Amino acid sequence: MGTLLLTILSILVTAPLSALERTDRVFEVFQFPADMIPRIDGQTDDWEIVPERYAIGADELMDTVKGKGIHTDKQDLDVRVKVGWVEGLNRLYFLYEAHDDYWNMHYRRGDIFEVVVDGDLSGGPYINNEQIDDDLESHFAFKGVHAQNYHIFTPPGEGRDWVFVWGCQPWVGHLPYANHAYSYDFAEGESGSLVLEFWITPFDYAPYDGPARAVESRLVEDAIIGLSWSVLDYDEDDRDYEGFWNLSHQTRMDSDASKLCAFRLNPLDERFRKPLEADWSFQVLDMEQRRVAFQDLSRGEITSWLWEFDDGNTSNEQHPIHEYEQGGEYIVVLTVWGPAGEARRVKVFDVVVR
Repeated sequence: MGTLLLTILSILVTAPLSALERTDRVFEVFQFPADMIPRIDGQTDDWEIVPERYAIGADELMDTVKGKGIHTDKQDLDVRVKVGWVEGLNRLYFLYEAHDDYWNMHYRRGDIFEVVVDGDLSGGPYINNEQIDDDLESHFAFKGVHAQNYHIFTPPGEGRDWVFVWGCQPWVGHLPYANHAYSYDFAEGESGSLVLEFWITPFDYAPYDGPARAVESRLVEDAIIGLSWSVLDYDEDDRDYEGFWNLSHQTRMDSDASKLCAFRLNPLDERFRKPLEADWSFQVLDMEQRRVAFQDLSRGEITSWLWEFDDGNTSNEQHPIHEYEQGGEYIVVLTVWGPAGEARRVKVFDVVVR
């Protein structure tokens, strides 16, 4: 691999927050407990556990097309957004609540909630590539491949898909990579309130030819992702914006992931955690020697550990390395103690050596 390519890959992997917009702040993504994942039904009750500090309102948005500046007229349009995630699922959950004085459902444009995500902070343009002269070639090779742009119709109107994926991979907007639900009671041209609930799957690599070679963005605790959105408000005119309100305060957030905002995937709130939880993982270091490394992943204040390896041997180390004399399937037990008491994690036949 050439030196230039290695340098480019290093830049992409270690993209700094300074490559994003609004570097004075990092927005928060709420972690839902695994037993409280939001139902995609257009209702807001399962979002009531999300603290109000996670709500991002219209006053965070700036119009960068009409030059209206920071949003202030909540009689014309008012929105609030909450974003969530679940450990172990590479999904971003959204609750979008909006009130508009005129809902436009034109089949080509209409009111739109535009969401852009760059899960691995690769940055840079993802809609157009100036190094590719041919527009169609750029479309198939480049659009949406490393960052995805979702034009979500609010609401879609009769017979229209809920989302237009501005890229070469419309498949990312459908199950099993996305899901959605609406709740509203207005008609075309009326005022009223809308609830949109949905989730999407960010991709580090999302090719035109489908998901077989795609690479989902791996969402992990405390990671920073690139994310932003715009609200395209059309009102009576189907051809021109009433306002182009965006979170990053840069119009080109729609086509350049360097113009997105920083969002942190927050840890689980303490109110959802037990004071002491035992957990662990393992890796076989040498199958021929049957050498296995065990890693303690327990949470809480811990003063002592006991590993039982199911071969008559034990260890009091936090992260032991153990060699089995015989191959087999083993039931390994980790018990931890601390001021909050005792906790245990048992894994049945996960550890297998030859």
